[in-house]
Formats: sequence, structure tokens, C-alpha cells
Amino acid sequence: MTASPSRRLLLSATFSSLAALSVALLPVSGAQAQAAASPASLFAEPTTAMPQPPEVAARAFILQDLSSRQTLAGRNADQPVEPASLTKLMTAYLVFQALQSGKLSLAQELPVSERAWRTGMTGASRSFINVNSRVKVDDLIKGMIVQSGNDATVALAEGVGGTVEVFVEMMNRQAQAFGLKATKFANPEGLTAPGHVSTARELSIIATRLILDFPNSLPYYSMKDFTFNGIKQGNRNLLLFRDPTVDGLKTGYTDAAGYCLIATSRRPTSGGERRLLSVVVGTASPEARANESQKLLNWGHSAFDVVKLFDANQPVTTAPVWKGQASTARLGRTQPIVVVVPRGQAAAVKTSVTRNDPLLAPLSKGQAVGRIQVTLSGQPWQSLPLQSLDEVPSAGWLGRAWDALRLGIQ
Repeated sequence: MTASPSRRLLLSATFSSLAALSVALLPVSGAQAQAAASPASLFAEPTTAMPQPPEVAARAFILQDLSSRQTLAGRNADQPVEPASLTKLMTAYLVFQALQSGKLSLAQELPVSERAWRTGMTGASRSFINVNSRVKVDDLIKGMIVQSGNDATVALAEGVGGTVEVFVEMMNRQAQAFGLKATKFANPEGLTAPGHVSTARELSIIATRLILDFPNSLPYYSMKDFTFNGIKQGNRNLLLFRDPTVDGLKTGYTDAAGYCLIATSRRPTSGGERRLLSVVVGTASPEARANESQKLLNWGHSAFDVVKLFDANQPVTTAPVWKGQASTARLGRTQPIVVVVPRGQAAAVKTSVTRNDPLLAPLSKGQAVGRIQVTLSGQPWQSLPLQSLDEVPSAGWLGRAWDALRLGIQ
């Protein structure tokens, strides 16, 4: 049996902001496709064609574009850092996961153990929940997110995991499921502990997964204050009070970590709403973490143009399918295909598509079947998974046998 020859297809289309768009179609091996779909590879890495970011007075930082899944800038993004209360984003992920599965409900009351109460007495971040009381999950979430309450965080961890130790195991398993390599958790609240470590890049992945998987959690992160037990505390994210486009996400501080902030900002553009996420760790003060984060977000919004290449579920091309009840499938993405490029360079965008040929039924809708590659002025810019927009069940035995014969003689 001989291998199927490479197929090449040239497509062209005109977009309002593009002079031309070319699409070349090439096969790609299954191993290549699997490697490209690593759980941690949520963002394309910046290229040398990226504009220079501003100077950021922080130990490490990264700026991500969630709309196009591009990394816009970073420094020391893979350097191990203490995550401080940014840890609570992973705790929140598991709490919202438990709410989604029905293990918890917002109205459910959880007991406040002595351990949770004592953890709240460590440092300045606490929600003033009383030992041996019972507190609604909704209030504990607000205490964890708005007030960064260590006591509320431990109470939630015990409510989800039974014990803090079990919950920490859950956190580390989830980190592995995200494909994180450097992140290890020793507690749910972020107090300094041996082996409690992450990186700016991996913290951005946790934050992104929280936003993507639980978008209904965002109203908690935009709350400016929360009152519990008659004590009103303001959100430490100063950008919520300064920039109306900022709607989250989390502050952190320990002596070892310095002042940290993960901030997210969404603004309308001609290509649709655009959301940026910045991670700034190791700044000198609460004011500095806000200023440096604002600097990054403003630069990210102003230095780039947004180019929408295809709408959600719009076919990029149609491909032959073998051994299926249909002979073709439309290929595209179930989300809009959007890229951001340095301002004024939209006309230099071109794309090429690689397919996992031969495409064999059954195919499910949304199944990855290749990649769409984006170049800017001939240089690699971004790569995104290409999906089947159609479900193609397997053909009967006769159809499968006939296509097997046809494939064998090509």
C-alpha cells in the first residue's frame, strides 16, 4: 500500500481590513496534531515582529490576548515565583467545578473549622468568619475573592475536599490536567510554604481556564467591596476603581512574592470584543502593581489591530472524508478566528491550513482535524486548531470497504 500523495489547495478571500488572504492545504501527521494540542498551549508565543512592550517594574510579567490566544509580551514568564493569593484562582476553579457538578450549591452552608479560622488569623487577609459557625457558600466565595480571605478559602477547600490535604491534592491534579509543569501547591490560600510555586505564564493559564470554563464567575471578581459580619472590606484590585474596562481578577502579596496582580480588561473593537489578561508579580507596592498592570493593558489595547479572519462555524474549506456517510466535511472553528497584529499591518496577513489526511469517519463536530497557520509578511505569526464543523458517522461495511480499496490504490 502506497502513501496518499500531498494535496495542495489554494483559497482566496477578501476581508475589509486585508488586501488578500491565501490558504494552502497540506497534510499533517497525527503525532504532529497531538503535539500541537498540548493542554498548556493555550497561547501562541510572541515573534520577533511583535512591537516592544513598555518597561514594567516587576520581577516577572506576561500579557495575553484571550480573544486571539496570543502572547503579546512577557519577561521572566517561566521563572519560578511564589504565587501568594493568586493561588486562590485555582481554589476558585475547583469550587466552581463543584458548583457545576452539584457537589455544592450557593445557598449551602458550610461549617467554619478551627483550622479555617486560625488560617484567617495569619496575615491581613481574612473575612472575619467565626469559628464553629456556618456560612453560605456564596458568602465564602465573595470572602475569598473580594476580601482575599484566607479563612473563607480554607472553609471552601474543606467543603469541597473534606480536608485541606485532599483539596491540595485536587489542586495539583488539576494543574497537571492543565498541562502545567512548574506549578505545585502546598495550600489553598497562598501563604508561604515550602514547594508552593508557580510561574507568571502558568498563572495566566489558570486564570484563562477559569474565565473560559466558568464565565459566570466573573461578576464575583468585579465586586468592589463586600460586607460580612458588619465589616465592609474593599477589593484590593485598584484597577476596578480606575478603569471601567477592567473586570477582575485577583491580587496577591507575601513578603517573598511582593505585590502581585492578575488583571483582565475587555474593550470593543471593529473585530469584536477583545479581552486582555496581564500577570504582574513581584512589584514594590499596591500602587505599583496597579500602575504596571494598567501600563501593560493600555499598551496591549493600543499597539495592535484586531483582524477577524472567519466567523464562528464559518467554513475555511471543505475536505474529503473517507469511510463516512458523507463524502465531505466543512472545516473551520467553533469560535471566531481572530488574530491581532501590530497596528497598520493587517494587510500583510496570510493563512495556510494543514489537514490530518486522510480524514476517516467517524468525525464528531468540533473534532480537531488539522491547523490553520497565520503568517505576517511571510513570517510565522500564529497557529490554531482547525475543527470539523460537521458530524460524519461511519458508513456501512460496504462503504467502508470500498473507500479502503480506493485509499489503497492511490
